[in-house]
Amino acid sequence: MRYIKGLTKDTIKLLKRIYKQSKYYQVRQRSHCILLSYEKYRISELMEIFKVSRNTIYNWFNNWESLGLVGLYNREGQGRKKIFDKHQQKIIKDWVKETPKNLARVQEKIHKTWGIKASLDTIALSFKVCGNEMAKIEKNSCSKT
Repeated sequence: MRYIKGLTKDTIKLLKRIYKQSKYYQVRQRSHCILLSYEKYRISELMEIFKVSRNTIYNWFNNWESLGLVGLYNREGQGRKKIFDKHQQKIIKDWVKETPKNLARVQEKIHKTWGIKASLDTIALSFKVCGNEMAKIEKNSCSKT
């Protein structure tokens, strides 16, 4: 059996606060798991409560033991990577400004220039990320590819 041990009163209070108030679901879940483990809940019980695998529980424990409170949060670099870097986004912004009603043309330029296949929605989102709102675009130019 593996349990979390040696939590101070302040740490317990902080974990409870994180569990109740964090805006991140996964952080709330992990802090709750650490608290329950400290209260001697078995790994199998924690797996049932949180609907995760044994390896996930062990990963949460390892992160807690090695990183402390920082281990509750997701690290940078997790999740889907962006297909356009900042330089490419600026170029796309210029292309969209040239032909705002024809994103298909921008889509072709992207494919020819960088060999990247991107949907029209991705191109529109990339334009919005640059701090712009799309002009009125015809419905057929925003159809999914």
